[in-house]
Amino acid sequence: MNGSHTRLQLRRLGIATAGALVVVGAAAGPAAAHAEVTASDPRALAENVTLSFTSEAESETAGISDLRVVLPKGIAPDAVAVKDAPKEWKLTATPDGYTIGGPALAVGTDAEYSVTVRQLPDEKSLAFKTLETYSDGKVSRWIEVPTNGEKVDNPAPVLALKAAAPGAKPIVPSPSPSPSPATGSSAPSVQPSVEAPTAPVAAASTQATSDKGSGGSAGTVIGVLAAVLLLAAAGTFWWVRRNRSQA
Repeated sequence: MNGSHTRLQLRRLGIATAGALVVVGAAAGPAAAHAEVTASDPRALAENVTLSFTSEAESETAGISDLRVVLPKGIAPDAVAVKDAPKEWKLTATPDGYTIGGPALAVGTDAEYSVTVRQLPDEKSLAFKTLETYSDGKVSRWIEVPTNGEKVDNPAPVLALKAAAPGAKPIVPSPSPSPSPATGSSAPSVQPSVEAPTAPVAAASTQATSDKGSGGSAGTVIGVLAAVLLLAAAGTFWWVRRNRSQA
């Protein structure tokens, strides 16, 4: 009896253990999938850093087709460029981050890609909240940021940063382009320089017309004076001959 009872107890214990393992496995299944990020130079204020992301596939019927990432404070969307990604996947900037996606990956294939960041901010850690979209429309949200060491169900990819290197400084944004000389404040000066000769030209034209008119008047006066002188000379000559003939 004791042997049979012992075997029965062991059998029951084995069944209970197996059942517990099944429950634990089922509970751990969804949580096993996650999103991660690593960096080529995980230091605050590091420049031209490559960030590599991995989003594990968790669907048994659809592949990942799109990833939506919200960038942490201090990284602007235009400071991120794709470096490596699945074939035909493209990166598009959004107001608060970017999306990267394309043809859906094969079922069970993790989404792996990397981007280059101009400079990391001066922080101790960076969280990259990520939304995974599958070809069947399902969305997995890895957006929770753990605080005080607590565990969360859907943790966002978090990158821990080391202290900045000695002498490292934030990159100063490039100044806005200055107006070109053709369209800036110098533009108004171009118009007067073109029109300025107009007045002298007009004055010269007026002077030429005036000179022409004066020349005509002077010629008329000279002609009249010449005629008078000729008449006077002729009269004098006639008067002298007349007096001689009478003498």
